[in-house]
Amino acid sequence: MSKPFVYGTAVFGENFTDRKAETKHLKMNFEAGVNTILISPRRTGKTSLVYKAVEQITDPSIKVVMMDIYDCRDEYEFYERFASAVLKGLATKAEQAMTLAKSFLSRLSPKISISPDPSQEFSVSFGIGPKTEKPEEILDLPEKIAQKRNLNIVVCIDEFQQVGEFPDSIGFQKKARGVWQLQKNVSYCLFGSKKHMMDKLFQDKSMPFYHFGDMFFLEAIPKEEWINYIVQRFATRNMIISEEMAGRLCDRVQLYSSYVQQLAWNVLIETEGEVTEQNLESGYELLIRQTSALFMRQLANLTVYQMNYLKVLDAGVHTGFQSSDILEEYRLGSKSNITRVENVLLGKELIDKRPDGVYFADPVFAYWFHREYCK
Repeated sequence: MSKPFVYGTAVFGENFTDRKAETKHLKMNFEAGVNTILISPRRTGKTSLVYKAVEQITDPSIKVVMMDIYDCRDEYEFYERFASAVLKGLATKAEQAMTLAKSFLSRLSPKISISPDPSQEFSVSFGIGPKTEKPEEILDLPEKIAQKRNLNIVVCIDEFQQVGEFPDSIGFQKKARGVWQLQKNVSYCLFGSKKHMMDKLFQDKSMPFYHFGDMFFLEAIPKEEWINYIVQRFATRNMIISEEMAGRLCDRVQLYSSYVQQLAWNVLIETEGEVTEQNLESGYELLIRQTSALFMRQLANLTVYQMNYLKVLDAGVHTGFQSSDILEEYRLGSKSNITRVENVLLGKELIDKRPDGVYFADPVFAYWFHREYCK
């Protein structure tokens, strides 16, 4: 039996909601070889959207390579992951991957491991390190293969903001852009979960990846689309949720895709027949319990100043943090301290800077923080 609501992972098939215009836009970029930078707050479905666009590509000459670099600690781990992802994405068998590696990365000595379980993928490793010659050759690997095989390749890299944490990050970014911007048969889709880092990498004029491609800002799915989806999904389990109640469910989590799915599932669990006010509240309380451990970890090691800054946001203050009244009332320290505090909280994804001020980045965290620290 299919799940009526899916959260915490990429969403496929009937669980994918709306995003028709965004899917079309992204698919056309992939087919036309346009580099794409996908930026949005967390929990809005970036990864699911990329997979949806890839699903709709029917041209056999277009190949898509998917990779995730969330745990890459330096550029050498990136090169290892990059080469492995390209080979595995373009080869269906281990023998094919080995042939590609020997043909296009002859200076390296690839090792391919095959699992005894036939359902498991093979793995590729190279032992790439600081003494590896010409990492540019690895960065150019998909272009060499594309030209040789008359293909167009799209390389999709999730959690790309991680490159900002590499030692000599700027040096790596210069190398990568220097190679990638000259490629004719390869395009890139770069996206990640830390919006402030992605903004810095691609919107700061001093950064190597500035103006690298089409800046694609992913907005929240419209409320009316969510309402239709929720009502229909409840109906598949012979349950009823009114449009008004579905709308209130969406409002509780401010349309954040993952939270909408999670809360809807929680409410469904609590319901017998038709959703009531009590079911909605019970589902939301379950959501708070499910996320509280994560929120506690996010607050670990925060200073008094940083905690006090969050209390200012809870009080409804979103601008003017350096005013004497705010500094004194909320004990934020000196004016120069505000920037340091904000940088830490941005790095932990606890706050989000918007044109009209600073806000909590996560609506569920905001509720939890108010209840735990501000009553």
